[in-house]
Amino acid sequence: MSFPRYPAYKPSGVEWLGEVPEHWEVLRLKFAVTLNPSKQEAKELGDQKVVSFLPMEAIGEDGSLRLEHEKTVTECLSGYTYFRDGDVCVAKITPCFENGKGAILRKLKGGIGFGTTELIVARPEKEKIASKFLDYVFRSQTFRRLGESEMYGAGGQKRVPDSFVRDFTAILPSIEEQSQITTFLDRETAKIDALIAEQQRLIELLQEKRQAVISHAVTKGLNPDAPMKDSGVEWLGEVPEHWEVTRVKAISSFTTSGPRGWSEQISEEGAIFVQSGDLNDSLGVDFGGCKRVRISQDAESLRTRLQSGDIVTCITGAKTGNVAVCESLPEEAYVNQHLCLIRPYKHVNPCFVGLLLKSHCGQTHFALAQYGLKQGLSLENVREAPLPLPPANEQTEIVSYVNELQSLVDVLVSDSLKSVDILKERRSALISAAVTGQIDVRGLVSEAEAA
Repeated sequence: MSFPRYPAYKPSGVEWLGEVPEHWEVLRLKFAVTLNPSKQEAKELGDQKVVSFLPMEAIGEDGSLRLEHEKTVTECLSGYTYFRDGDVCVAKITPCFENGKGAILRKLKGGIGFGTTELIVARPEKEKIASKFLDYVFRSQTFRRLGESEMYGAGGQKRVPDSFVRDFTAILPSIEEQSQITTFLDRETAKIDALIAEQQRLIELLQEKRQAVISHAVTKGLNPDAPMKDSGVEWLGEVPEHWEVTRVKAISSFTTSGPRGWSEQISEEGAIFVQSGDLNDSLGVDFGGCKRVRISQDAESLRTRLQSGDIVTCITGAKTGNVAVCESLPEEAYVNQHLCLIRPYKHVNPCFVGLLLKSHCGQTHFALAQYGLKQGLSLENVREAPLPLPPANEQTEIVSYVNELQSLVDVLVSDSLKSVDILKERRSALISAAVTGQIDVRGLVSEAEAA
């Protein structure tokens, strides 16, 4: 959809901004907002006054806030950022800034809040700029792009300086017209957000369907007419009659985990050191991101050296139960103590075992093994995992079927992700066009909507 432009424009005097609507005011933000307001206001509330507290994770990329965290004023006066209802914040550290973290601060407990020091807070002067309009300025492509170019620091610690926000050139229509613009943007971005949500839900459904089909294939087989028998495992139910119901320990030559203390041997050179975080969600290992370790050539070290066809399962930490298959190895590689290495016999397809352990059957076993206060899995828990095992040729057929399914779903998910990216770009471009006066939306908003 194309939108009308204003009838008359004037030079802004700013190279990146170009021409702006003739009746809009061009000024630096420091003349329309107070940056990082003083905490003196909060001191007057009393030391034990309970207020809202916002860590970075409580601020959404969509402008949402989670307000379940609270602290007393005393706890916050030193080392935190102060704000109150109506202020607008923007994250200044990478990648939060680039991802759009920021919000209009409202519904704070007692109207007051504190948060992470990685926020820049702007308090609008009501006669100059409305909170919602300022928030849209902060969300515009122009603001984000220029902010990224001004970042200082290195790596993951790069930040946008406060001076960038203070000296950012904004163009402001009247408060009434700002209201019309934000009403228009609220309506149009809501439509785009609904389309994004549809695509994201489609991705979730595709992933759920993929997991369900895989779980069925590795526990029921591909022949819907095959005679069935009770597996003897409550959550597994029936399996094809000609399949063997066994355990991981019965199909593997050995299972082991890496020795402790290797984390102290991390170096720029040496063998690949596979850790829990290197296991991806596609039954593989991201070897390119692995750290390296100096290995002593003793019996224990050699025992934990990976071979092609080995299976690794995470047994401690946040990724407990994650599984990967090392179909091929780029070079010498070892596992750390948080991973269980499973070496299946030659007649067993390692990809089939990996798929089964990552299916509902395997994950249920791992979840039950951790039930109660227990954290993580033991090697024995992994060895006892139930394994409905078809003949070798059927294992290969099932793996081939799953691989084809994975490829098809990956294409569909990729298409949906591209659609989401395009919609997000369109959303950002629309915001930028509206807050810089490149489109005239006044005739597109009714008085009732803007009220």
